[in-house]
Amino acid sequence: MKASQFFISTLKEAPADAEVVSHQLMTRAGMIKKLGAGIYSYMPMGLRVIQKVEAIVREEMNRAGAVELTMPVIQPAELWQETGRFDKMGPELLRIQDRHDRDFVVQPTSEEVVTDIARQELRSYKQLPKNFYQVQTKFRDERRPRFGLMRGREFIMKDAYSFDRDGDAAQASYQVMAAAYRRIFDRFGLRYRAVAADSGAIGGDLSEEFQVIAATGEDAIVYCPGSDYAANMEKAEALAPAGPRPGAANPMVKMPTPGKSTCADVAALLGVPLATTVKSLVLATDELNEAGEIEKSQVWLLLLRGDHDMNEVKVAKVPGLDVGFRFATVPEIEAHFGCRPGYLGPIGTKKPVKLVVDREVAVLADWICGANELDFHMTGVNWGRDLPEPNFVADLRNVVEGDASPDGKGTLAIERGIEVGHVFYLGTKYSKAMNATFLGEDGKPAFFEMGCYGIGITRLPAAAIEQNHDERGIIWPDALAPFTLVICPIGMDRSADVKQAAERLHDELAAAGVDVILDDRGERPGAMFADWELIGVPHRVTIGERGLKAGQVEYQHRRDSAATQVNTPELLAFLQSKLKA
Repeated sequence: MKASQFFISTLKEAPADAEVVSHQLMTRAGMIKKLGAGIYSYMPMGLRVIQKVEAIVREEMNRAGAVELTMPVIQPAELWQETGRFDKMGPELLRIQDRHDRDFVVQPTSEEVVTDIARQELRSYKQLPKNFYQVQTKFRDERRPRFGLMRGREFIMKDAYSFDRDGDAAQASYQVMAAAYRRIFDRFGLRYRAVAADSGAIGGDLSEEFQVIAATGEDAIVYCPGSDYAANMEKAEALAPAGPRPGAANPMVKMPTPGKSTCADVAALLGVPLATTVKSLVLATDELNEAGEIEKSQVWLLLLRGDHDMNEVKVAKVPGLDVGFRFATVPEIEAHFGCRPGYLGPIGTKKPVKLVVDREVAVLADWICGANELDFHMTGVNWGRDLPEPNFVADLRNVVEGDASPDGKGTLAIERGIEVGHVFYLGTKYSKAMNATFLGEDGKPAFFEMGCYGIGITRLPAAAIEQNHDERGIIWPDALAPFTLVICPIGMDRSADVKQAAERLHDELAAAGVDVILDDRGERPGAMFADWELIGVPHRVTIGERGLKAGQVEYQHRRDSAATQVNTPELLAFLQSKLKA
């Protein structure tokens, strides 16, 4: 490829609405162009990156036995109504009508359509297992699209769906996909972690997120440096503290804490560690009648250590709260505790509440909590003496760095990541909702056991940039770069020798299968180098008349601080060694 025949459009400054590095650099490098909120054109330079992502994904999906098809972007609402998602999904699901007032959706995902295909086409256990996948445009009507391709409304995704005869076979299909995903992400050349993820209402342990490690990542990844344990924050278990609870050493005292409504303020006022305080979180669950009106509400009190944060996913698994909960209203709190939020505690409530205690709080002694009286807290609180022993103890909190690893092989560390892939066991959630069955070996109909597997095709380049960039621009891994190598001739328009050497090298590399571009635009060296450093091409060869006379050219990797002089007879072998590294 020659630059004069391609389209290169770089900018010195990023647009004002570009908040993260990937958005800034993709715009400046001419890879994307904004059309509307969360909607982008993929310009030629960016499209080459996306196509390289797609090629790797397709190769490994095909290698794993998946079969490609394409499902429509616009889908009839009837299928989504079968599963209930047409109403449940909320405003992120873009609903439209055709000229006949029939309802359709602009698909954010395709479980309904692929299940409809399966129930029509896969009639017997002899046709199983089967895995269908597509690389297709999706749309989610994000309330606040931002960060360029990191959270756009229109995006490209690879989604795959497996169909199996029973749970054991489905788990085998899941493991095949999990292994394929590891091969895919290994080939991308990015630092990533496969982390255990919460599987929601379906339950089970078969759910993993693939997270690209980046300091700007929106997700917290929990891992053990001494083992293979890794999980997202929602899934990571906070183990119960080892050892018995200490005995009570102090009497319970009501202490004035004027204007101190947070655990941190109370700890500072009393001169005690924040870990000796206990925060009170008040939730409520509702019983509804057939009309959807609240008939009765139950108020819950959750106790966590003052330096810990509630994990809503874990709380949603507590029996009684698993039907759906909300935070209690101020009138509900005042009716049950006789006090406004900020000074609440389990001692002396006005009305009964259901108490759930975090594991850490259950082994605390001499702790501090609200006194259910404005501007007062209780100190020296102890279970058994001042309160009945807690009868409902659960893991309610986010883990923190230094917690014991659940696998018993060390302590936990936390880093940031960007989710770019997810493998997930669905079970019969969709097949039952859509009555999708096949004839089993016993001649009886059975529901398909399903799995789903997604990769954010257009999100992945943005995540790669968040991980790989410097003050000059993008630094692509070889597998994702729009071009693997750029030839930068100095004074090509003035020197026949430079022109001849550059074109010969370009042709030799292209014939060897290298994705090479020759910058024949006649730009000044500084401007030419700045463009390719911004675009992020990983390998660069600079050819100048003076160097040619000495029998040398310059090679520089995008991460190198200085160029390397290479003798021209050795250049091809040298470059081949670099490209294989």
